[in-house]
Amino acid sequence: MKAVLLDADSLGPDIDLAPIRERVDDLEVHPHSTTEQAGERLAGAQVAIVNKVVLDAATLNALPELKHICVLATGTNNIDMETARQRGIRVDNVNAYGTASVAQHTLMLILGLATRAPLYQRDVATGRWGKSAFFCLMDHTTLQLEGKQLVIVGQGELGSQVARLAEAFGMNVTFAARPGNEANDRRASLASLLPEADVISLHCPLTDATHHLINADNLATVKPGALLVNCARGGVIDEDAALAALQQGRLGGLAVDVLPSEPPTQGHALIDAMHNAQLNLMVTPHSAWITPEARQNIIRLTAVNLTNAT
Repeated sequence: MKAVLLDADSLGPDIDLAPIRERVDDLEVHPHSTTEQAGERLAGAQVAIVNKVVLDAATLNALPELKHICVLATGTNNIDMETARQRGIRVDNVNAYGTASVAQHTLMLILGLATRAPLYQRDVATGRWGKSAFFCLMDHTTLQLEGKQLVIVGQGELGSQVARLAEAFGMNVTFAARPGNEANDRRASLASLLPEADVISLHCPLTDATHHLINADNLATVKPGALLVNCARGGVIDEDAALAALQQGRLGGLAVDVLPSEPPTQGHALIDAMHNAQLNLMVTPHSAWITPEARQNIIRLTAVNLTNAT
């Protein structure tokens, strides 16, 4: 069985591919590939191993020997799933590979916003601390998390782990009903929870029901000073509306690890806004998942997928 890994560099450095090599006869590894290159490189292969390379209908239809696609991620939006189904190509993804990594990153963002770390770091860097009349700076009101209300969208493994960590800080945690299924969900709707939320954290997939789940209309209902964190997918929030709420003082802080288009080759309003010294804003480069442990776990779970397919 021949397998081709199309975009190994997307896994980062120091990743051991041995668990995959042990389950195939031949593993061909490419640092990165375009869709056009993928069609050429997968010729004669039975297994495609891919992270973000798009495998569209035309590409899949030109690969009669392809039987299995292993996606090195949870999302499969880069695969034409309908064509794969019609062709009888099995598609496996990996789930929960980076729960600990993403959860700790989420808490880092919550803590950073709560302590106004971006604002105080700028103050220190620009010399304001050295000019203080006394021993500390207190210009930016911080938030003690103990006793505060955290609303989480997404009660899967990741959202549940974030809840456990938040509870260790003494926060009260509530999960919102599944977007698009509020009528059949015993949990309270996000709309009803937002006015009482001190912190909102998103851990749901990007679907038609969750696109711009956080928008101008419901941001107008949030408690003044609430913190908003998105470690889900770009597009789950309306970033322009969230930035406007932050600039107008309705949000107390905004942190995102994801943007709708990645990498943001054309820039983004949130990145531009990071230059504003008055905003409690954090943008990280989709790095919540990148601990070595999480990246190696992707390989382990992919090896399991290969074993299960045989």
